[in-house]
Amino acid sequence: MLPLIHQILFFVFALIAGAFGLWGFYRLYLRVRRGRPDQELRADQPLARLWYALRVTLTQERTFRKRRALSVFHSLIFYGFVFYLLVNIIDGLEGYVHFNIASTHPLGATYNFLADLLSVLVLVGVVAFVIRRYFAPARRDFRFNEKTLLHPNVKRGAITRDSVIVSSFILFHVGSRLIGNGAKMAELGGDPYQPFSSALGALFTPETAEGWRIFGYWGALGSVLAFLAYFPYTKHIHIFAAPVNYFFKRDRVSGELPPMKVDLEAAESSEHGPEMGAQFMEDLAWPRLLDAYACIQCNRCQDVCPASGTGKALSPAALEINKRMELNVIAAHPSPFTLKTAAFEQGAPSSRPLLEFAISPEAVWACTTCGACMEVCPVQDEQMLDIIDIRRRQVMVEGEFPPQLQSAFRGMERAKNPWGISHEKRMEWAEGLRVPTTLENPQPDVLYWVGCAAAYDPGAQKTARAFVQLLDRAGVNYAVLGKQEACTGDSARRAGNEYLYQQLAEQNVETLNEVRPKLIVATCPHCMNAIGNEYRQIGGNYQVMHHTQYLETLVGQGRLETSRLDEAVTYHDPCYLGRHNGVYDAPREVIRSMGLEILELERSREASFCCGAGGAQFWKEEEEGHERISDNRFKEIQRRLDQAKAGKTLAVGCPFCKSMMNSTPSKAQAEGIVVKDVAELLLESVQRARGEALSPEAAEPEAPAEIEAQFAPLISETPASNFIPEPRHDDPPFANAAYEEPGTTTAEVEAAQAAGEHLGDRPGSGEVTPPTTGERKKWSPKGKSADDVSSGAPTAQDLPETPGEAPVPRQKWAPARSGSAATPSPSPEASGSTAAPEPSGTLAIPAEAPRKKWSPKGAPILTSQEAPESTPGPSATTAAPGAGERPKWKPRQATAVSVPGQVEVAADAPGTPLTPEERHAVALTPDPTVDDAMTSGAPSAAETFSSESSPASQNETSPSVPTGNASVSGGPAQDAPRKKWTPKRKD
Repeated sequence: MLPLIHQILFFVFALIAGAFGLWGFYRLYLRVRRGRPDQELRADQPLARLWYALRVTLTQERTFRKRRALSVFHSLIFYGFVFYLLVNIIDGLEGYVHFNIASTHPLGATYNFLADLLSVLVLVGVVAFVIRRYFAPARRDFRFNEKTLLHPNVKRGAITRDSVIVSSFILFHVGSRLIGNGAKMAELGGDPYQPFSSALGALFTPETAEGWRIFGYWGALGSVLAFLAYFPYTKHIHIFAAPVNYFFKRDRVSGELPPMKVDLEAAESSEHGPEMGAQFMEDLAWPRLLDAYACIQCNRCQDVCPASGTGKALSPAALEINKRMELNVIAAHPSPFTLKTAAFEQGAPSSRPLLEFAISPEAVWACTTCGACMEVCPVQDEQMLDIIDIRRRQVMVEGEFPPQLQSAFRGMERAKNPWGISHEKRMEWAEGLRVPTTLENPQPDVLYWVGCAAAYDPGAQKTARAFVQLLDRAGVNYAVLGKQEACTGDSARRAGNEYLYQQLAEQNVETLNEVRPKLIVATCPHCMNAIGNEYRQIGGNYQVMHHTQYLETLVGQGRLETSRLDEAVTYHDPCYLGRHNGVYDAPREVIRSMGLEILELERSREASFCCGAGGAQFWKEEEEGHERISDNRFKEIQRRLDQAKAGKTLAVGCPFCKSMMNSTPSKAQAEGIVVKDVAELLLESVQRARGEALSPEAAEPEAPAEIEAQFAPLISETPASNFIPEPRHDDPPFANAAYEEPGTTTAEVEAAQAAGEHLGDRPGSGEVTPPTTGERKKWSPKGKSADDVSSGAPTAQDLPETPGEAPVPRQKWAPARSGSAATPSPSPEASGSTAAPEPSGTLAIPAEAPRKKWSPKGAPILTSQEAPESTPGPSATTAAPGAGERPKWKPRQATAVSVPGQVEVAADAPGTPLTPEERHAVALTPDPTVDDAMTSGAPSAAETFSSESSPASQNETSPSVPTGNASVSGGPAQDAPRKKWTPKRKD
């Protein structure tokens, strides 16, 4: 027990220090609450949240995800401090109450042993951290890229100074307690359950033991009280902030961005301008400000960031550290003893924008939104959401963004896809395949969401074609939206253009709600994430899964018979499939079903490294760094596949990953590595199992009439809970399909071309060749080589720059307006308005037999003789041939037509394939009411059959649309004044 004078002095000191400590924590609370209200629930299910916070805090499970050896030392300090809460209370009472916890009782012995042991372990942990941070080679983990924006306090050594102060406090606090307890052991004669204190007590004499005991009391407890006032301003505030962060964590997948209300009328009427996104500290949601105090400055997020790892300016760690430094600056007083809140804490705005001290514009646009930083963060900070909010402000208010994104925005607004290719060409990927739309099959069990990539990118088209052929072979009752489908808006939202995203999303939700799909399957993880997670924010609640998940189900049910492939395969986990949505096992199970062993990459599953396409990076040039992100990833893949002898294959589950891996410079130098989607691999395995391309001795295929007669019974209806229809027979892909085009693997194409034959004529191929019809063109990607290299984002050559010129300044985005300078992607309505009489000498397209309405197996089959007679349109100059023969397609000739408000576009060149609709009718008259009919619900069977069977007058002057990397619209002149951003409103 302390002498009386010490008891009085310590009591007064404790009151003063405790009051300053509570005042500091209260001011911290005022700073955090200055953030704007969060749009998501953060305190629902409080008991579940409390249990999660306690479990994660006490088990340190997130800390042990990385740097496990180092995490051991951190756990020593953490568990020591947790136990020291009890030790400090008991030691404080011993100064005022005469009692002693003896080791003669089991509980007393346990307490004394743990207190003695943990005191030493805490000291060991602190010393290990000091050595690592200041002396060991691993200290590089706490350095930043020279391009990274750092707060002035960080440059002045605030992190180092703070670490020295905190480390000194821990050493003094724990060391003082150990010394005081050692002096106590000298007076009591030692204790076998306190070996370290007893050994230290041997150094004290009975005359000096009392003085050292009082020193230990003041040093251990006094340092805690003194440090309490300083605690809210140090990095070690994370000891209190981290559990709070766990409690208020998001209960959403990381791929779902928080909702944002875009009120343009309120923004225009506001005196201070539109309040969208984040410009100042208080514009961030309050959980983002709490993140700054929860950050432990471990730099783990920087270690896994693909942008930081390739030498770019972005550092998620620096972002959080800069925020905390600025919060401390704006809350500072000239005197630490000033009992008054700062102006910011009282509600005054902050003076400096985030782009001035927290993160640079270059770093903002370097983020791929891969989520690796949030996945690895021990305290569950949400760095990516800060960047998204800043992008929203830059795009929708400031109009400052990379100029290449202008083309993607224009394309999504005008043509409903970021490529800017005509919406009328959205079904060309299915050329040669019988793919039903929801207008033809209004009640599918599976709605296949094709996505923009699979519709327009040649490499991704192979994935879509492989997937629908697998659905056919499994007997799945499916359909696609066709031209009713529009871009999900994922790229627009990740780029910060929330307004454009909501326009596209609302249109898709309206379409999907009319279709009422039982299950949506997407081959693009970005589409899957947007439809399944983010469309719920605007009223779209759907069951969505990735195509690898659905294929795993079909293989598991025996609907797809596979055969072993002789290839060495490694698998790249897409960020939006794996990290953001937790799908890791399904694609691997599908690959293993083919008898393949996966050569796992070092960075796989949760630790997968981004391909570099996410966060709208696919549509812009990468920010400056020492290496491309895709190159970094491909080199790792190449090192892993170099261990294989032959058949090196990289399997992917995302069209953007496939394009990035195919187009990266390292791929051009690699030999023998082929990039394929999991669906392409599975189709090859299924074809091999059925002998379609490998067994020339197989039986001759059946005729179409025999196939249709054999499978006349209707498909039994499947309960909605299963979402998978009853299997059909394996031979025909569709019950009433005349024949099916061959597969799209490179091996098949080359073999067929070398043999000079149509793949459908090969014995055992499983393809049925229609009799007496002209040869049908084999589908192949347009303008692409066999390695599926997709152009993807615009390259430097596509930009309106010349070598030596300064970079094009970031432009202000504005939606399309009438009278634009250039519209390479006219809407269907615009195309329809350019109809002109057919020029003389133009070759007329012979009419085909009327197209039959698609219906599931067992529906009445109409032969060509039973079909209603079609009446040639007025523009047709050649009568339709008989039903028994199919005319060979001939290109039409057209003249260029000038459209008011548009640039002149060359007419379709001879040899350009017709759209799927033109293959089944003489011509289709462009009609502005077509889109209205699509969105107003599926027509009746009679209406559909009639409309598809009657040739219509043909528009020969529709301008062609540039594909590939063609810009949708040119940017404004560099010297032109920037216009105020005024989005186009919906009627």
